[in-house]
Amino acid sequence: MNLGIAYALCAYLLWGLLPIYLHLLASVPTPEILAHRIVWSLVTVVILLVALRRVAWIGAAFAAPATLWRYVLTAALISGNWLIYIWSVNAGHVVDSSLGYFINPLVNVLLGWLLLHEPLRFGQKLPIALAALGVAWLTWQAGSPPWIGLTLALSFSLYALLRKTAALGALEGFSVEAAVLTPLALAYLLWTARSGGLGFSSASTQLRWLLVAAGPVTAIPLLLFAAGARRISFSLLGILQYLAPTLQWLSGIFVFREPFEASKAIGFGFIWLALLLYAIEGVWFGWQRQRCAT
Repeated sequence: MNLGIAYALCAYLLWGLLPIYLHLLASVPTPEILAHRIVWSLVTVVILLVALRRVAWIGAAFAAPATLWRYVLTAALISGNWLIYIWSVNAGHVVDSSLGYFINPLVNVLLGWLLLHEPLRFGQKLPIALAALGVAWLTWQAGSPPWIGLTLALSFSLYALLRKTAALGALEGFSVEAAVLTPLALAYLLWTARSGGLGFSSASTQLRWLLVAAGPVTAIPLLLFAAGARRISFSLLGILQYLAPTLQWLSGIFVFREPFEASKAIGFGFIWLALLLYAIEGVWFGWQRQRCAT
């Protein structure tokens, strides 16, 4: 359990600092950044698999249709999540993207109740209702739903849920996802290069190395997250997740100087209150259960 918490915390810390890294790549088109993330992630995990001598599973995994199709689905979810997030950061929507990861813990709880039949206590229902009020307020103020945050939250929660119940380990599962996505990513990079629009070709040496670094920058926190998700409960995973959006929100406000109007602050306030109540209820419930056990 403690090892799972450590894995998850490290993953969320790295994700919290991700906007700063992506901002350094702002001159490269979003689809190309995504393609580089995929290709260099595969290179990273292949090196890890060979170094750790963990390659015996490959034949069986790709020969099992049920296993392969599950990872095709998770690959689609995570690549869509990456695409929206990269675009939102470099389009000046870091604060809006942080909303998705603020509400992600409550979406985790809701999906755990709906799909895994995890019990939903009153202390969890109230925060979900408050978060829904916050989203409704933001929708009313903006005239449209906060689609960036909602899409990021739902796609990542579904990804986490499928990975939690997947057959392969963290490294092996991500390797399959990267292998599934890499042919598409390479095809896009080759097509872009032939049309003369490949950013990597005209980039500085520093920028090229930053694009290559997208592999470990992407793979390491995902592997840490997947390893943590398999060792701790879905609800606890949601509590630990607060670290990443907090760092993202802070970077959006203080590093990238994005506007944060009073109307938006009210909507976020509902959600922060929901998360606070959810965290307090989780600590209280854990204390009560431990007390009853002793």
